[in-house]
Amino acid sequence: MRFDLTDLRLFLHVAETGSITHGADRSNLALASASERIRGMEEQLGVPLLDRGRRGASLTPAGTALVHHARVMLQQSEQMRGDLGQYARGLKGHVRLLCNTAALTEALPEALATWLAANPSIDLDLEERPSYAIVQAIAEGIAEIGILSDAVDLGGLEAFPFRVDRLVLVVPRGHALAKRREVAFREVVDHDFVGLSPGSALQDYLGRHAAQAGRAFKLRVRLRGFEAVCQMVAAGVGLAIVPETAAERCRRTMAIRAVRLTDPWTLRNLTICVRKLDALPRHAQRLVEHLRTSGQPRAAAKKPRPFPVKKNREAV
Repeated sequence: MRFDLTDLRLFLHVAETGSITHGADRSNLALASASERIRGMEEQLGVPLLDRGRRGASLTPAGTALVHHARVMLQQSEQMRGDLGQYARGLKGHVRLLCNTAALTEALPEALATWLAANPSIDLDLEERPSYAIVQAIAEGIAEIGILSDAVDLGGLEAFPFRVDRLVLVVPRGHALAKRREVAFREVVDHDFVGLSPGSALQDYLGRHAAQAGRAFKLRVRLRGFEAVCQMVAAGVGLAIVPETAAERCRRTMAIRAVRLTDPWTLRNLTICVRKLDALPRHAQRLVEHLRTSGQPRAAAKKPRPFPVKKNREAV
């Protein structure tokens, strides 16, 4: 039985996405190549690993067993790379990092750029997910590191403070609400809004709170990126809720105003979580330490809640 690490990583991606096509995309493989690899694995084992259907691919009992072993083998491979990387030039390491919308777009780009530039032998797999899904993925060993809101229950994961994330209301400069210093979410939820694209963790979070208020967002348009959202707000298309850092950056060049929201759920601590820090490969441990250091200067806007986080289940 000869499976290489590419085979195992591909199979995990297919299992997570429920699709050979999506698994191939995530593995940076052509669909034909990915399909051939999976068929080769099935032929070597003599059993089907996937049930293929019109709606995707699901795991057979043998496929479920392989997922478990694949995760263990890939984790051991990364630990070996971390331990030997300081001795062997050219030995590549890999870290998978999951994060919510605010972390992905506002907090991480600068911090990751400096770390990746200083660590050319490490590849990073970065993916956006809702906070509750990140907790599950880290607990199951699907990824090494997560960055999420502290509003979710972290269970037994280890957690470290990263940054404070405040959500604000963005309105056109001439809007009646632009004169307000603060406003409650319930006062504005019935307005027309500009939102983020489907699948955005932040937009799902906002939609959940609108539903809890017995309302539904009236989204006139959904876009990728806070700059595009704020441009629409400046043009008078609707209101938007974005991280304060994005609003402050965009208002320098756009005719918008940021109004603070009074709801407690709009102030969130971004948290780094891992299953167990000292069990991570050394390069993943170094990344965690770098993120903790780079995140601290901006985490002083308001005293964060204590870590580890208390139980308060929310999808963020």
